[in-house]
Amino acid sequence: MHIALVDSSRVVLKIITDQLEPRGHTVSTFTDSAAALAYVTETASVRVLITSLEVRPISGLELCWSARLLADAKRPLYIITMSSAQNARNLAEALDSGADDFIEKPPGAESLHARLRAAERLTSMQEELIRLAETDPLTGLLNRRAFFARAQAAADKVGPHGRMSAILADIDHFKRINDTHGHDVGDTVLQAAAKILGSEGIVGRLGGEEFAIVLPHKSLEEGEAHARRLRVLAADLRVRAARAPVRMTCSFGVSDWSEGATLEGMLKRADIALYEAKSSGRDRVVSAATDLILARAG
Repeated sequence: MHIALVDSSRVVLKIITDQLEPRGHTVSTFTDSAAALAYVTETASVRVLITSLEVRPISGLELCWSARLLADAKRPLYIITMSSAQNARNLAEALDSGADDFIEKPPGAESLHARLRAAERLTSMQEELIRLAETDPLTGLLNRRAFFARAQAAADKVGPHGRMSAILADIDHFKRINDTHGHDVGDTVLQAAAKILGSEGIVGRLGGEEFAIVLPHKSLEEGEAHARRLRVLAADLRVRAARAPVRMTCSFGVSDWSEGATLEGMLKRADIALYEAKSSGRDRVVSAATDLILARAG
């Protein structure tokens, strides 16, 4: 596991690191608790935070509180606090501040490893629960709620002056596929489409046969090119069925991020472009910024 270790003493850091690294753990050490918090915040691979209560510039209890907020934001993280003065008050304060466990400093090797085994079991279960809560069970893509959460986080990171494009995709004549070949084949078609569409970006199934893709740091032109590649891949796909292979095509609407835009506004423009793609013949890509304007002018 990746462990962030925080203590004001480099001697303590070395003692504990020497206990952990031979067991295969990756250890990142910090004497500065603010730097540790910034690192844990930015490094999703960290699964365990071990911190002394006697750290600066933010206290060990404050570090526990802040780290617990990261875990509450759907991220597996196990927090162990340490203190050379082990007493009931320290234990209660640490647990009330969001710690999962408390250990005397410096910890004995067997006691520390036993706690890390417990941490590995718990974070693995948390990770699986998060995956189940965020995943569409049929396609394995993000479900609607998780997609919007990830896309909004990406939009916040891009900022008002950054680049981002969005694609909405819809399987053409999907009801006909279901009615003709049955829902089992329809499910296979959805899974095949998801495998193609999920190749890049933040990808989710919004419901039924509609999918959404957000491409952070990609321009409108790059989004259009990606949608065109996906259209060709979908059109070339054949899904096995009892009577004959099923041919699938998809329609695409593309939009981009602009200053003052919102995620909902960007996806709405892509949705309007998708409607134009479907109403003008299907199996095509329509851009909200160019093709749609030309279509309306005509």
